[in-house]
Amino acid sequence: MYRVFEALDELVTIIEEARGVPMTSNCIVPRGDSLELLDEIRDAIPGELDDAQDVLDKRDEIVGKAEHEAATKVSKATSDAENTLASAQAEAERIMAEARAMADRMISEAEQRADQEIEKGHAQYEELVGRAHAEAERMLQAGRESYEHAVEDGRHEQARLVSQTEVVQAAHVESNRILEATAAEADRQRAECDAYVDGKLAEFEDLLAHTLRTVGKGRTHLRATQATGIHTPNPHVQPVLPQNNGAAPFDYDS
Repeated sequence: MYRVFEALDELVTIIEEARGVPMTSNCIVPRGDSLELLDEIRDAIPGELDDAQDVLDKRDEIVGKAEHEAATKVSKATSDAENTLASAQAEAERIMAEARAMADRMISEAEQRADQEIEKGHAQYEELVGRAHAEAERMLQAGRESYEHAVEDGRHEQARLVSQTEVVQAAHVESNRILEATAAEADRQRAECDAYVDGKLAEFEDLLAHTLRTVGKGRTHLRATQATGIHTPNPHVQPVLPQNNGAAPFDYDS
């Protein structure tokens, strides 16, 4: 086919370069060269037409093979994609199940530790309250004894002063002063005892409230972590829980 186009190009060149006939659009071309090129074209065309016909005859077969191969490849690609998707979904479900189990286990452990801390807090509360009550009773008893001793001393002093006729009036005055001072001292000691007990109870109330807030923050933090995304913890690192040894409890949000 290339020779056909080449011969046609040569023939066009001959015609374009041929000498024209005056007063007409005709031209004078070399007959031998033109006929030779036309013969070459005529000889080449049948072979090219046969090749083209062969291509046309095989077109349906080629198209069928191509369509079959395309369908086979599409089917295989679809099957591979479905298998890959199924494997990915199974792996994702497995990972999610493991993550949920780990989160549930961590929450359960945190709740157990929180319950233990609350029980410790209640025990410490009972101990502190008992000690405060004992201290209050001791101070009240001491106040009563001091009051009774003071009253007894006042009575003795009053009797002594009364026994002296020349200082009876002064004895009454001094006796009243001693009794008033004794009552004031007893009231002061009772007020100090009440203030001490109230202060101890307030300190423990603050400690227990802080412990409960810390436990609540920890549980909220664990549940928020489970809801927003699973973080795979280091199995060699254990979570640190607050120890109630007199220091401030550990803050999970710090």
